Amino acid sequence: MRTVVEHRGAALALVRPLAAETVAIDAADGRVLAEDVHAPSALPRWDNSAMDGYAVRAADVAAATPDAPVTLRVLADLPAGSAAEPTVAPGTAARIMTGAPVPPGADAIVPVEATDGGTATVRVDVAPQPGAYLRRAGEDVAAGDVVLTAGTMLGPAQVAAAASVGRAELSVHRRPRVAVLSTGSELVPPGAPLRRGQIPDSNSYGLAAAVRAAGGEAVRIGAVPDDAAALGAVLERWDAPDAPDRVDLVVTSGGVSMGAYDVVKELLAAHAGMEFVAVAMQPGKPQGIGRLPGGTPVLALPGNPVSALVSFQVFVRPVLQRLRGLADVAAPPEHAVVTDGWRTPPGREQYMPVTLDAGPDGLLARRAVAGGSGSHLVAGLARAEAFAVVAADVDEVRAGDRVPVMRLDR
Repeated sequence: MRTVVEHRGAALALVRPLAAETVAIDAADGRVLAEDVHAPSALPRWDNSAMDGYAVRAADVAAATPDAPVTLRVLADLPAGSAAEPTVAPGTAARIMTGAPVPPGADAIVPVEATDGGTATVRVDVAPQPGAYLRRAGEDVAAGDVVLTAGTMLGPAQVAAAASVGRAELSVHRRPRVAVLSTGSELVPPGAPLRRGQIPDSNSYGLAAAVRAAGGEAVRIGAVPDDAAALGAVLERWDAPDAPDRVDLVVTSGGVSMGAYDVVKELLAAHAGMEFVAVAMQPGKPQGIGRLPGGTPVLALPGNPVSALVSFQVFVRPVLQRLRGLADVAAPPEHAVVTDGWRTPPGREQYMPVTLDAGPDGLLARRAVAGGSGSHLVAGLARAEAFAVVAADVDEVRAGDRVPVMRLDR
């Protein structure tokens, strides 16, 4: 059997980061930068006040104490955004607000709390050090400095940093468009009447939600019956090189094992570049991988709901991260202490759905469902917050064991 690491590597080899597009900065959060962002000028652009107070000459108030205050004439009022440049001469001060440019002649700020708050004159009770409460020009970045590097995921702080250096638009990698479909003649839309043998299609909805949680754009096709011609017609629409609906990745669920009606395998197994393999994991052993005839990458996942969602987390999510322009760097693993034990399948890496709690010495993990990791236990999966990852050479997990955990996207 192929190892999890080998299969993940094969999946990643199918794709590369998507091309860049330019978007308005207020549409850039959640995207990945395609090029460095440089500061066109120093930040701050000029010396400014870090406090509401008074801009003074430190020498004028060097002897000020509460018992022997110094009184100065207030020559100007400088709110944030003011372009005024009054010169602070000996014996004068300028009332100043946080962020306002420091006027010529001043070399310190006295916080308003250390004064009487006067507007015509001000009594200063504390002697500031030269440079007190001044934000110096270029203190944050110098002109030409790299503020954000290509490959950075843009969150609130990064968007704010780009805006602070005057960027109204950013070059970001395009969001991957992912077609998601389920196979199975037994599948009907949720809410539809069920006859004996039919079940609601949960996989296409769950996998589409997983695509969106991983930063992609999901195109949910829904359920396709176990008919090779019908499946081929659906896939051709999304795979044709000149198709307006072309996607960057196709994710299917079901039809990849050894059954008589495994339609994905029936249709695609003969195509060059497609392979159907056994991966040493539980759940999720049967997997399909390759390219459709038009070149679109396809990851064919097993159909049991837990198997499908485990496979998405382990294989599809890293592919989406690469398409989005993120580096293939795994986050440092979290670990948790198991509060209940279970058996594991020999020779297969196991992914056990677990809930997490805070313990006295770190995280505690408990099986999300008493039935364990059965690939059909989708209701139990809904309670899971993570997968406990058990190595292939472990045959039993005992209470008190410490295991790596892979958190689920929410």
